[in-house]
Amino acid sequence: MRVLMTGGGTAGHVNPAIAIANTIKEYEPESEIAFVCSRLARDKAQDLVPRAGYESLYRVDICGSYPIWNPKNLKTAYLMIKSKRQARRIIEEFKPDVIIGTGGFACYPVLNAGADMGIPTIVHESNAIPGKAVKKLARKVDCVMTNFESSAKMISGAKKVMHVGNPNVIGQKKTESADIAKGFSKSVLIFGGSLGAETLNRAVVDMLEGIADKYPDTEFYHAAGKRDFEALGEIYRARGLAAKNNVKLVDYIYDMDARMSRADLVICRAGAMTVSELSLLGKAAILVPSPYVAANHQFKNAKALYDEKACELVEESEFESGKLTRISEGLLLDAKARMNMCQRIKAFAKPDANRIIYEEIVKTIQNKSK
Repeated sequence: MRVLMTGGGTAGHVNPAIAIANTIKEYEPESEIAFVCSRLARDKAQDLVPRAGYESLYRVDICGSYPIWNPKNLKTAYLMIKSKRQARRIIEEFKPDVIIGTGGFACYPVLNAGADMGIPTIVHESNAIPGKAVKKLARKVDCVMTNFESSAKMISGAKKVMHVGNPNVIGQKKTESADIAKGFSKSVLIFGGSLGAETLNRAVVDMLEGIADKYPDTEFYHAAGKRDFEALGEIYRARGLAAKNNVKLVDYIYDMDARMSRADLVICRAGAMTVSELSLLGKAAILVPSPYVAANHQFKNAKALYDEKACELVEESEFESGKLTRISEGLLLDAKARMNMCQRIKAFAKPDANRIIYEEIVKTIQNKSK
């Protein structure tokens, strides 16, 4: 199988693409897989795809859209035309059997061109609210796959829509890492977005000042995001956190499978990919939904779990009350509460998602060739 993957530029779009690629390789090891991303420096595909072991990475000139009144949309319109031409050349060179996109602006020109050329095309939507690219592509591609059953109802005009769950890299790699929680009895994993989450990061600093010394046997592993890492490092040093043996600040987590597997408690955003990973691994979690995403879909993700007592939910507006610190300390002290939460969140897992997605890819190729 020759597969062209595309999605980006956030890690939330790139990681599902890598998970699908890994799954194809598991079933068909001789498959040739290439990725397409944007040329933007912030596109996480340029970092994550090579790290996942995929060397073939094409780039197109594309960027996201702006509010309708913004003059920058003139450049976006120009790039939409240019990137489609570039995508056609990539497709002609690579000759894929199928093109698979995972949302984000980078996938649009590739799937759009592929559909016009008669190549089997599939797009997967991880979020509860379908993104612009997926909505625009729904009428053109051969199949739309969704993580949430509710999001399938928001897609109109598609040839085929399937609720399959979320592809995941969790469980595809070994979960061993020599430096994880060495010398500690418990581990708390903390992260926001791949670039950063400034408000969440500042609240975590306040929390750590309050409880890190109380629990010297607990490792607090905090990923700041590449954008906020240097500034947050200065705050860590100014407030004495950098000198604490049980507190670790990093820019990005590349071994998330290992880190999350080891964690006793996870404090994080409520993106679709993260929720899927927490469910698969059965982790006690405090979800802090980002208020800066379309249609507030992260809050809806978190609320679905919270209503079933499968997680704790803290909104950014509640940071000043100290709620994050209180709940974190409470869960560290209550192993039974963590265990109950772990059991409840497992009910949201779709462990067969990767297999189902692979089988649909094969079926799409076969149907298109008839």
